[in-house]
Amino acid sequence: MHRRTRRLSVRFLGTALLGAGVLTVIPEAAGHAEPAGSDTAPASPAGARTPFVTVEAETGRLGGGAALRSLTPGDPAPTKATLETEASGYSLAELDRTGESVTLPNSSGKKANTLVVRASIPDAPDGGGLTETLNLYVDGVYRQAITLSSKQAWNYRGASTNPDDPHAGGKAYRFYNEFPVWVKGAAVAANSTVTLRKDAANKAAVYDIDSVDLENVGPARTRPENSLSVLDHGADPEFGKDSTVAIQKTVDAARRQGRPVWIPPGKYLTNSFDGAAPLDFTGVTVRGAGMWHTTIYRRPPLPARQRTQILVGSGTRLSDLQIDANALWRDVRGPGGSDYGINASGAKGWQVERLWTRHTDANWLSGTGGTIRDSRTADTYGDGYNVNNSDTPSPDKRGDDITVQNNFARGTGDDSFAVYSDSGTEGRNAQLNRARVLNNTAVAPWWANGLRIAGGRDIEFRDNLVQSVSSDSAMDIGVFGDTGFPLESATVSGNVLLGGGGWNGVRHGVRIGSPKPTSLYPNAYTHVTLTDNVLRGALRAGLYVDKKNIEVTLRNNTVDGPANQGIWIAPGVSGTGAFSGNTVKNLLPGQVAARNDSEDTFRVVK
Repeated sequence: MHRRTRRLSVRFLGTALLGAGVLTVIPEAAGHAEPAGSDTAPASPAGARTPFVTVEAETGRLGGGAALRSLTPGDPAPTKATLETEASGYSLAELDRTGESVTLPNSSGKKANTLVVRASIPDAPDGGGLTETLNLYVDGVYRQAITLSSKQAWNYRGASTNPDDPHAGGKAYRFYNEFPVWVKGAAVAANSTVTLRKDAANKAAVYDIDSVDLENVGPARTRPENSLSVLDHGADPEFGKDSTVAIQKTVDAARRQGRPVWIPPGKYLTNSFDGAAPLDFTGVTVRGAGMWHTTIYRRPPLPARQRTQILVGSGTRLSDLQIDANALWRDVRGPGGSDYGINASGAKGWQVERLWTRHTDANWLSGTGGTIRDSRTADTYGDGYNVNNSDTPSPDKRGDDITVQNNFARGTGDDSFAVYSDSGTEGRNAQLNRARVLNNTAVAPWWANGLRIAGGRDIEFRDNLVQSVSSDSAMDIGVFGDTGFPLESATVSGNVLLGGGGWNGVRHGVRIGSPKPTSLYPNAYTHVTLTDNVLRGALRAGLYVDKKNIEVTLRNNTVDGPANQGIWIAPGVSGTGAFSGNTVKNLLPGQVAARNDSEDTFRVVK
């Protein structure tokens, strides 16, 4: 549907049904419910501090008849993936005729020599994608043509042949990709404008523009003292020959000598021949020249038959590079070519900083004492960052004391940030402990949730930002699968959770659940405390408590502008809710602040 984004004027309605004093509802006062992602949303400390500024296309100036497409709370709940559900803020600018454009300001406060354009163009008629250009103007003057592609977009869920086949009965999703661009000529000055315009030379039938990042990228980092360079062992920074063996030889030599590894500026082809082993950085410091300057590009022959993940182990210190791949769909070690960005483990700790992963499966994070920070991931086929304890007992894969901090994930193909504690197929694994997920940003996952807590003990999710979710919830709290451990204790505090309530069944802004009857732990309770969070713009209920065994504390949270109830306790829930100081506001007409359909079994106390 084509519709201009608008503010939705409503009246605050609703009666607290959970008992006096547990909710604050502002009655009969005029107000506005802003769409998720509105540029008028209040400033918040939640989310990652990034070196770039994102400008949403829907906030720009349209030209030549370009249209906005949007989805807002109160619209019919989505039943399938659409360009709107997968867009950040559930809104986008669409250019489908010659001369149409969208103009955006450089609001970063400084010059920008790079852009990341998040956009979608159509699939090829028989799948496999298209490659086309779109013209870029700076302050109204033509600067360059940007190359866009749908070759790593447009998968088809449930296709009977493969997920890239549009004629096999599947349902389309994964519409967008990100396109990093070095701006030719002078950098874009602060307060100047960039315009994306469909000119006669731009042949795609339609260009759907979600957002543009503006960043001033500094010069390449310099070689660390006493380091071994991969060039000295034959690596090719010009992408001409495969560098897998050369990079691994350098790492192995550095491990023996106790020296760091240097990967200079360039694009390095890896894993491009049958039998190429994954790069193993265990125990070594590996540094690139910066995530815009050094790229390891994995190109296994498709259909793929080999692993391409990069292994991070005890003592690894990895930083300042980008990992990209030619993967087409999700199937680790399968024909689509996807594999983990990094697979981290080790009982003695590891550290990853300033790593950009693109077109990979999850960054798989285990071991003890690991930290990943100041990194970004995009266009993945799996989770963005998954903290886990594997499914087999191992001292190197306990998943204890892992910290995920100040990272940015956009367009992930599963939970953007997840903690997953699994007892294993035989129930012999130990419970995962003390995961910390702090100050991260999750934008527009095309599958699953923005944040996910699936079991564990002493789990913390603090000061994270979720901006729009296509299929599921902004946050899901409970357990995963029949072998998943129960959630023994978790604190969720200071998060801003925008949207959620997608098309994958009946989803809500935030969901709290517990083990199913088929679980190894069918009678276990979920224990979680939520304090000082903002839940805004859910496409169904703001907070949904699902069956069956729940012990939850809700304190000083705000539920703002959900499409349905503010807080909904489903039928069949047992347990206790300690609710105090919570606020529900900006309800749509006919909706209630809180609804308890388990009054006989779920007790609400102050």
